[in-house]
Amino acid sequence: MSRHNQLFFVVVILACIVAFYLLFTVSTTNMPDIQAESSSYSDPELPDFSVYVQVKDKKANFFEYMLPLIQSENQRLLTLREHLQVLVPLANSLNEDQREWLQQLATYYRAKDTSRPDEELIAELLLKVDLIPPSLALAQSANESAWGSSRFAVKGNNLFGQWCFNKGCGMLPSGRDPGASHEVASYSSPRQSVESYIHNLNTNQAYAQLRQLRASSRQQTKTISGPKLAQGLLKYSSRGEDYVSELQQMIRINKLDQYDAL
Repeated sequence: MSRHNQLFFVVVILACIVAFYLLFTVSTTNMPDIQAESSSYSDPELPDFSVYVQVKDKKANFFEYMLPLIQSENQRLLTLREHLQVLVPLANSLNEDQREWLQQLATYYRAKDTSRPDEELIAELLLKVDLIPPSLALAQSANESAWGSSRFAVKGNNLFGQWCFNKGCGMLPSGRDPGASHEVASYSSPRQSVESYIHNLNTNQAYAQLRQLRASSRQQTKTISGPKLAQGLLKYSSRGEDYVSELQQMIRINKLDQYDAL
């Protein structure tokens, strides 16, 4: 056997070993939970941010409280994403447990067609199962909750102004248009509000541009930037471009983009 053939043979053997290792590892390791188990956390209640007289102190304490909640949910999503990436080279040979987990993930993340080939399903999910830059989440939570002091934040732990559409699911907004049926969602904890917000940005068709901007940053190995992804939030508020500009300004003034590189 020539030296070239020996080298080729070794490479093939190593590739087979790696593939077998990945298959064995994923098959024998517990799949990560798709949905967050909020009840397993002991979260501190939302602080009373109205006690701060100085705006600087109020901002600092608000960000200090929110940042760990955002980072925790992002880390959970990155764990899901890593598990999903391990399935990429195995897409044509998933076992029953892997395929069931993938289907559950696809359903939870509102995949367009869960009956498609696993390879296509994984590709779509990698667009959705990813982090939201902390700078953007911090700016939006401050903006939507009046720095944690709004009625919806204090009474319903709603830090991102999210709506719900089932009667009794939340609180009635005072300025709701005649004929409108939405309520402002209530959550059992601030952490649940963070989870719901990030899931909304990762699944709602209105924010498809945000997810494309994020994917582009990943492809170019760039930091996932809050100011950049804010461009994909034109439909988050009826204010459109003015809302996006305000978020970008909040990020800049408060130097929140420092958290995106962590």
